[in-house]
Amino acid sequence: MRILGIDASLRSTGLAVIEQQAGRLSAVEYAQIKNPTTLPHSSCLRRVHEEVVAVLKRCEPAAAAIEGGFYFKNARTALVLGEVRGVVIAACASAGVAIYEYSPRLVKQALTGFGAAQKDQVSKMVMGMLGLKESPQEDAADALAIAICHLQNQSTIAALKSEPI
Repeated sequence: MRILGIDASLRSTGLAVIEQQAGRLSAVEYAQIKNPTTLPHSSCLRRVHEEVVAVLKRCEPAAAAIEGGFYFKNARTALVLGEVRGVVIAACASAGVAIYEYSPRLVKQALTGFGAAQKDQVSKMVMGMLGLKESPQEDAADALAIAICHLQNQSTIAALKSEPI
């Protein structure tokens, strides 16, 4: 089973596809979509959409997982993140790929057992669980963690009959 993990952001989106076979996890691919600050907002959204569509076609994941929104003091930041999430969700929906949402706290708890874990702790767990020799870039590591969280929550999703977003 392949899962696409997405850490959405306008300037630095993390994408990762992991695979589970015979109980073993492996990274199929992971990357960061880096949009320069000079690139217009609409061009950033288009680029994120194009990259997500390309990964969906190339890797054919069974599902996608995205980090859920959390509290923002700045309304503009929340709006921009919502736009990026909308582009990602629309790309997955157009491809017929169900997308699930996980809070940052749940992702950290799924990987480290502690919902307030630091990013470096999560990154080390990602490396260990996937057998990576080098630490992935931060946004890609977050996307890998989100995908792992989804796989670890499959039994909960089935028991709760949880619906994708």
